[in-house]
Amino acid sequence: MLQEKYMQQAIEMAAIAKGVTSPNPTVGAVIVQSGNVVSAATHLRAGEAHAEVRAIEMAGTQTQGSTLYVTLEPCSHYGKTPPCVKRIIEAGIKQVYIAMQDPNPLVAGRGIALLREAGIGVEVGLLAEEARLLNEDWSKYITTGLPYVTVKTAMTLDGKIATRTGQSKWITGDTARAKVQRLRHISDAIMVGVGTVLADDPSLTTRGIEGGRNPIRVIIDSKLETPLTAKVVTDGEAPTWIFTEAMDAESQQGDPKISQLTEMGVEVFQFRGGNLIEVLKQLAEHNITSVLLEGGSELIGSFFDQRLIDKYIVFIAPKLIGGREAKTSVGGLGIADINLALEIADLSIEQYGNDICISGYPKWSQKAN
Repeated sequence: MLQEKYMQQAIEMAAIAKGVTSPNPTVGAVIVQSGNVVSAATHLRAGEAHAEVRAIEMAGTQTQGSTLYVTLEPCSHYGKTPPCVKRIIEAGIKQVYIAMQDPNPLVAGRGIALLREAGIGVEVGLLAEEARLLNEDWSKYITTGLPYVTVKTAMTLDGKIATRTGQSKWITGDTARAKVQRLRHISDAIMVGVGTVLADDPSLTTRGIEGGRNPIRVIIDSKLETPLTAKVVTDGEAPTWIFTEAMDAESQQGDPKISQLTEMGVEVFQFRGGNLIEVLKQLAEHNITSVLLEGGSELIGSFFDQRLIDKYIVFIAPKLIGGREAKTSVGGLGIADINLALEIADLSIEQYGNDICISGYPKWSQKAN
């Protein structure tokens, strides 16, 4: 089906910019005239022209009587750029195929309605699932006001993420680790607990990707134990935000560690009583749409216990570590009744070298606790 072919090209165009358009969605557009693709474009970054507008500009006069394929409903409101719907109508495009309706309440069908009112043919839903997956993180952010949380962990066949002495480098091979770098590149923030900082002194940056971006480094550190000599504090490679337990104004002003971290360029935020949704709300207020949660075990367990995980990605290496004291990937309180164990649905299974990657989505039950 030719229509699917053109929409697939639009999706591929959108995927090129995945990770650099936040807090905007990832969008691709293709314009076809007389059976020929005359332009293909992607939205490059927030504040710049949207994919539809770029495609129109590239096509020039060939937009008259053409067909537009776009992965997300064109916007109908004024934001940092004018409405795309207006440009589509002015360009003389006669038919528009839209993969998915925009979940943004500011749009949510208005763009489709305006195109139809202008006499343009509109079809919605072509390759909708592929388009949904492309923006699953942004869709949650725009509809709930919370960032999308993806857990990434690596373990052995016996479920261990480190030896009993705490060694974890490297469980998986080079190919799997390259995939993780891609996950970092497309995430707004990477999150670990202070235990990971103390044990590994990680950089938490993106490596090995040309033009790769570094996510904001978020450290959950209730007692403000992050060393001033830690790489995330000193290397200047990416912003570092530390979340610590809330204290009163007098204690905060008198805490030399906060002043020292601030002077070194670290931003310190506060949250109360281990309430991680409060952390997520603060991140969303700073336009963080997606979080890659890399550990450690207790932090992942806390997100699990508070039902804050949207996607789970595990790399499994064909190795055995053993040891009753060796940690597993999900700590915390956990579930007491095996019948209420969390199911991971819509599984995707891929192989990277000798390692297996399984990803899926938690099916949270109202009965589970």
